[in-house]
Amino acid sequence: MAAPALKHWRTTLERVEKFVSPVYFTDCNLRGRLFGDSCPVASLSSFLTPERLAYQEAVQQDFSPAHVGDTFGPTWWTCWFRVELNIPEAWVGQEVHLCWESDGEGLVWRDGEPVQGLTKEGEKTSYVLTDKLGEGDPRSLTLYVEVACNGLLGAGKGSMIAAPDLEKTFRLSRAELAVFHQDVHKLLVDLELLLGIAKGLGEDNQRSFQALYTANQMVNVCDPAQPETYPVAQALASRFFGQCGGESQHTIHAMGHCHIDTAEVYLFSQQNLVHHEATCQTPRMAFQRLMIAEKASKHSEGKTCGRLESQKRYLSPTWLWPFKETVRKCARSWVTALRLMEQNAEFIFACSQAQQLEWVKNRYPGLYAQLQEFACRGQFVPVGGTWVEMDGNLPSGEAMVRQFLQGQNFFLQEFGKMCSEFWLPDTFGYSAQLPQIMRGCGITRFLTQKLSWNLVNSFPHHSFFWEGLDGSRVLVHFPPGDSYGMQGSVEEVLKTVTNNRDKGRTNHSAFLFGFGDGGGGPTQTMLDRLKRLGNTDGLPRVQLSSPGQLFKALESDSEQLCTWVGELFLELHNGTYTTHAQIKKGNRECERILHDVELLSSLALARSAQFLYPAAQLQHLWRLLLLNQFHDVVTGSCIQLVAEDAMSHYEDIRSHGNTLLSAAAAALCAGEPGPEGLLIVNTLPWKRTEVLSLPKPGGAHCLALVTVPSMGYASAPTPTLLQPLLPQQPVFVVQETDGSVTLDNGIIRVSLDPTGRLTSLVLVASGREAIAEGALGNQFVLFDDVPLYWDAWDVMDYHLETRKPVLGQPGTLAIGSEGGLRGSAWFLLQISPNSRLSQEVVLDVGCPYVRFHTEVHWNEAHKFLKVEFPARVRSSQATYEIQFGHLQRPTHYNTSWDWARFEVWAHRWMDLSEHGFGLALLNDSKYGASVQGSVLSLSLLRAPKAPDTTADMGRHEFTYALMPHRGSFQDAGVIPAAYNLNFPLLALPAPGPAPAATWSAFSLSSPAVVLETVKQAEANPQSCTLVLRLYEAHGSHVDCWLHTSLPVQEAVLCDFLERRDPAGHLPLQDARLKLTFSPFQVRSLLLVLQPPPN
Repeated sequence: MAAPALKHWRTTLERVEKFVSPVYFTDCNLRGRLFGDSCPVASLSSFLTPERLAYQEAVQQDFSPAHVGDTFGPTWWTCWFRVELNIPEAWVGQEVHLCWESDGEGLVWRDGEPVQGLTKEGEKTSYVLTDKLGEGDPRSLTLYVEVACNGLLGAGKGSMIAAPDLEKTFRLSRAELAVFHQDVHKLLVDLELLLGIAKGLGEDNQRSFQALYTANQMVNVCDPAQPETYPVAQALASRFFGQCGGESQHTIHAMGHCHIDTAEVYLFSQQNLVHHEATCQTPRMAFQRLMIAEKASKHSEGKTCGRLESQKRYLSPTWLWPFKETVRKCARSWVTALRLMEQNAEFIFACSQAQQLEWVKNRYPGLYAQLQEFACRGQFVPVGGTWVEMDGNLPSGEAMVRQFLQGQNFFLQEFGKMCSEFWLPDTFGYSAQLPQIMRGCGITRFLTQKLSWNLVNSFPHHSFFWEGLDGSRVLVHFPPGDSYGMQGSVEEVLKTVTNNRDKGRTNHSAFLFGFGDGGGGPTQTMLDRLKRLGNTDGLPRVQLSSPGQLFKALESDSEQLCTWVGELFLELHNGTYTTHAQIKKGNRECERILHDVELLSSLALARSAQFLYPAAQLQHLWRLLLLNQFHDVVTGSCIQLVAEDAMSHYEDIRSHGNTLLSAAAAALCAGEPGPEGLLIVNTLPWKRTEVLSLPKPGGAHCLALVTVPSMGYASAPTPTLLQPLLPQQPVFVVQETDGSVTLDNGIIRVSLDPTGRLTSLVLVASGREAIAEGALGNQFVLFDDVPLYWDAWDVMDYHLETRKPVLGQPGTLAIGSEGGLRGSAWFLLQISPNSRLSQEVVLDVGCPYVRFHTEVHWNEAHKFLKVEFPARVRSSQATYEIQFGHLQRPTHYNTSWDWARFEVWAHRWMDLSEHGFGLALLNDSKYGASVQGSVLSLSLLRAPKAPDTTADMGRHEFTYALMPHRGSFQDAGVIPAAYNLNFPLLALPAPGPAPAATWSAFSLSSPAVVLETVKQAEANPQSCTLVLRLYEAHGSHVDCWLHTSLPVQEAVLCDFLERRDPAGHLPLQDARLKLTFSPFQVRSLLLVLQPPPN
């Protein structure tokens, strides 16, 4: 035996690295022996199609001869290959693989079923034909490989997030049979892990040297050309990994997962950001340097620019590829996971998003049946409970409830149980109402990791309780590795422990592994690494686990965990509140349409025995809307094809929704056939008196002042009564000689300068001015909008330094409506040489706010359009509406947590108030906003060029409104005013004479409570049972009486999944129900109605 020699750390380390390198010395190192004998496939043929054909149809097509090296395309097409194989007789007893490499994503079909996904980017380049070729096994077989003409992350032109290169071609670079040496693979795994331990623990750690010396000795005893030397090397590794750690080791719960979505490139960046932050003054500088460094290292060994360390199988319903391609991504990813489950009984795979499972059920029924089978075994674990992994900011509260209602019901029906964990690893912020919504849907646990992307502040916890707006609490876990796509490396395992911000409070954490964002998921190599690391001295304990096991362990330590109160705000991607304004508008409009259809259909169900509630149609329309609320669709961070699909979905909802509205109105009228009448419907839970434009014979329209009771209807006034005696002062409109215009309705007085800017807004009763002295409201401003990388996603703080007011030309302001019921003025504004704007400023009789109806023709690049209102109000906090409530955010930049919120999100209104007075800014389709100092700013349009070069280009219509008020915004009625703006009175044609009497179905005794939803119960579509959802909107404890004219037999409280509360019976007293609310509490109840008479 040779005498021991002094060892040099770097040379020893590199010696082992070269021994396993896929690049260097492969002629004589161990990596070069991973595959043995090989032979070409017997025959290869193919055909190209622009369609995504089913297998049965594809195999009937005409295939032409094909060869390795052929190219095919273009992007989004599909190339089907027929692969005929002859396995050499000499390979009996050995493991045989089909080795396949192409630029596109592949799916292997065998005997009519999908069996394996193939993608170079996901390290899946071979399909195991047999793990041991038997004497009687067939030597010849035919496979089909369906290759999508796109990569794992789409087909961006020049960069990952660029618009797709529609002319891109793809190449088949390898198609052959080869013998796979499992013993070599195991040695490679061990050596790579030993290298990782040596590097990760460092030169000052005893265990690190033990790992390095073990690896070095393995190289000494292992001759790659002599397999008989492998067992000796394997024994050395086993001795090292067999040395166990102590009882105090941190336990890592490793779960396979496959996210199909957006985060891959940036997750790679996050891992290196720490190094760059050490030499940079700000995170922004670190990020800039990092992007440069990543480009420079594009060709370095083992890394490619744009490839992430984030691998958990996350499938994004869409992002950089069309919806239909996601279906195939699911199949490719999940069938690969199935093979791993078959080969590894301890492997558990977590899968979220009911929508994707439904797609697979419909297109791949055989694969879906296998998923259900492995779910019964506990290896395939549905998680999340939602229809898709939705955005956490922009959907309404009711839409978020429906995500869980549709998702949980699907999981219960298809897999026999509901999910107990909410799973949302990749979204752009988390509403403060999510804890209450989760708990109302049977979920008390939440997993995500996106706040690790914060650009400014590091979130202080990885395991904690999250307390929502109403006080509801859920247990939250952020995997400390700050990724949902680990690969099982030692570096990641160590980071999971060292990065954990809750050391001492809990000794368990999640480790999500598998290629993600574009799918792919776990590999056998990842599993082999994690299993080998199971209980090794010097490292945390690693166990293949499930979400349930993880959270059970966290719950056992929960008494030590801290609590975070309020929203989880992501300090990044705040451009998504504004990008693709048409998608935002479609989302808001369709939420309204479905609300109105459900209400009217419920009322028709209660009043007409002949009416059939459109449950199936509404479920279909809701699922379309929920699909579009995926976190890369409603946010606008998707390619053009996806945006077009989304707009098509919205049009379907509008079209079918309006048809259902008409049907419900006809059933409500149920009058004798006669001259067509007009029914004026109020779908909100308070009485409304408003100016409405009504159709006249011949196609003209006229204005009328109508009063409609809460959640009810009234008949339209006859033409002779269209101008009633006004209970309020009419609107006066005056234009001065200098071109300025004043609108006054006795409640507010609006003064516009000759270019349309607001010089004064006075609350008439008090004479209080709302616009800051010397300032101008309705000021459009343009900003340069060039983020660091994520174009559609990000707007950076430095854009505020480029503010440019858009100045109009005097003389463009003209009177529109001259007063009476309505007064208005309008103007034109040239924003730039390429973009223009027209606006009508409207004031109605009796209305407490002034509306700004706006039309923009927008053709810009990397510009950001906002409108500003400087207020004569001073407050350190502004209030913003969120789902089922509101919250405050600072108007100053005192701390880094404050200035990181330079751009925030809101729903229908925001308000800046001091004691006794305030100013509210309402909108009908916008989400981006800010209040800095005393300036309220509404974000209108962006112009990013990636991943969609056409984002926001073209014509836009939207309305915002300004409402000065006395007292608090709650007492002044800002909340119902914003609802009124978003839910206009409906003028619906009736098949016969409209009912002469007004009618109200529901009303409330307290203005603090909003009746948000009225719908049929899901459980029994034939029943006459309604679900009502109400919430406390002011932030107060309140008792409220719900009045109803419907024939209620029974009333009982229920959860958001419409399950009865056993102790929730509500007594009915004189057609009234008493309900008690705490601040921002959401309550649901079931009303069982008497069936209407025939």
